[in-house]
Amino acid sequence: MKRVSLSALAVLMFAASCSDETTVYSDPSEDVSIEKSESVLESSILFDDAGVLDIASEAALTGKTAKGAEEMAGDYPLTLVARVDPPSYSGAENLTAAHVHLDGDYAYVAYNTVEDGYAGGIDIVNVNDPNNPQVTSRLYYSNADINAIEYNDGYIYAVGGVDAEKSVRATSNSFVVKILVSGGRMDTGAGLTYGFQEGFNATDVEVTGNTVYVTSGKDGLLTAYNKSDLSIQNDASYADLRSVAHHDETIAVLDASTGVVLMDEGLNVTKEIAIDSDFGDFSKRTLDISDDRIVVSEGSKGAGIYNRSSGSLIEYVPILINPDGVDQSNIVTNAVATNEEILLMANGGAGLCLSEAQDDNTDLVGVIDLNGSINYVETKGDYAFAASGKAGLQIIKLNRPNESLEARCEDLPSYNGSYNLSVNEGEEKAYRGSKRLNRVTVNGSLLLCGTWTAYSNSYVNSNGLFELSGSFAVGRNNRSRSITVNQGATFRVEGDLTIYGDLILNEGATLEFVGSESRVNVFGSVKKLGNVTITGEFEDVQNKF
Repeated sequence: MKRVSLSALAVLMFAASCSDETTVYSDPSEDVSIEKSESVLESSILFDDAGVLDIASEAALTGKTAKGAEEMAGDYPLTLVARVDPPSYSGAENLTAAHVHLDGDYAYVAYNTVEDGYAGGIDIVNVNDPNNPQVTSRLYYSNADINAIEYNDGYIYAVGGVDAEKSVRATSNSFVVKILVSGGRMDTGAGLTYGFQEGFNATDVEVTGNTVYVTSGKDGLLTAYNKSDLSIQNDASYADLRSVAHHDETIAVLDASTGVVLMDEGLNVTKEIAIDSDFGDFSKRTLDISDDRIVVSEGSKGAGIYNRSSGSLIEYVPILINPDGVDQSNIVTNAVATNEEILLMANGGAGLCLSEAQDDNTDLVGVIDLNGSINYVETKGDYAFAASGKAGLQIIKLNRPNESLEARCEDLPSYNGSYNLSVNEGEEKAYRGSKRLNRVTVNGSLLLCGTWTAYSNSYVNSNGLFELSGSFAVGRNNRSRSITVNQGATFRVEGDLTIYGDLILNEGATLEFVGSESRVNVFGSVKKLGNVTITGEFEDVQNKF
């Protein structure tokens, strides 16, 4: 966050005055424009490094792996679906993805710039089809950073700032804007509604019920706006607000000068949790609140986990790595997000860290193999979305097995073996699980039921049988890997098969599909090297067969 906010929003039509702190304006600004080129939107989706994501374990990162010890298969078989390149236009060639909000089939992305000068943007990304995400709408702000965003009931609520000394109408630096959305597209022709409030820069937004809560940095406010017209309902002054969250009629804010403040929806304080951490100046920090815990991003300390009732510190989850060539100021926990048993930490230049939240402690799993400086992370259902600075938005699939698949697999033993799964000639193996592997080599008979990934080439060798029930992904587009089915071998698929490389069917190989709902997504080529047999119904996602 910059200390002095944005250049002028343009002159806006005066609509109403709510108080000395907040003023509401309507009608779109000439400094706001919509991208009209469908080819620009289409080219923003990048698959260059899509594919299987490795996770560097805590033991490997800290050098605690025993010499000669066999590496075991890992949990969390993640894949990178795609990346959304940040907007770029004249005067704004270095925008960074700063924030993302998920709602239904769409991800709403906020962009700002950390350099001198002010520019930003907003994207709407349709993620209904995980194989084919689409940017459906893009808005440019030539004079404003957009720091946080939320969608609610047909509107985007985005927050950022305005240079009040240069703006004719802005009464303060921080602003919130309300934008109509229809069918995944922003409609600026319907008019934009703005609210301004004290503070160096608006830092976060939370929409609940009929209220929009906005925090605004140094010497700023927590302001409660009426959702319908952004008229002010209430506000409270704080020294250095970074984030706001809502859970079960409780509002939580992170004040970098004191810690966490809990209050009711009338902004009456009900509890304060003192935190003695250096949150940094003008930096993104967030909090996540649940029934019993509050997780706070605390900069160089990592994530602090607190008991919601008592306010006591449960534990700190540290930052795992200190990468070479990364400024120490960028090795900080910027944001946190929880999804069932997992905790994700956006650790800036130290990457995206995944941990397992247990009843009384948090087990570090490792750092996900992503590019970029991770500014923010949001997760819901089977997906995580990382706002990764100049690397843009990264869409991650968690590949959790659904209930139907788990029921189908429940009679099989769990796989807890080697990172390199190998079945010898004459052996018959069958496993259930959700595992991350290096490679699969089948010389005998193997049934895998569940969700699986393999980082390297995999093989079904002569006369071998590999049966898949669930999903299996192999390779990555920036390090292409293949599945090879050799002479007399059979690969039988019931579910989803994704290959970031080639499917090689040698002479005498058989590929069978069971049922009518299997999908195959091959990013390389399907190579039929001789007489091969392909039977059954399946969806060929990229028409490679």
